[in-house]
Amino acid sequence: MKTPVGLVAVALTAAILLAASLLIVTGTRGENHAPAVRMLSPAAR
Repeated sequence: MKTPVGLVAVALTAAILLAASLLIVTGTRGENHAPAVRMLSPAAR
């Protein structure tokens, strides 16, 4: 798989997996921390 098509396919697959994992991490982080920030902020009191 050293043809240009094979290399592009491998690079594209790696980029898609990286982007998906980053979206999952940032999505779950935002959901978990948003309520805590709202409860701790002085403006909410």
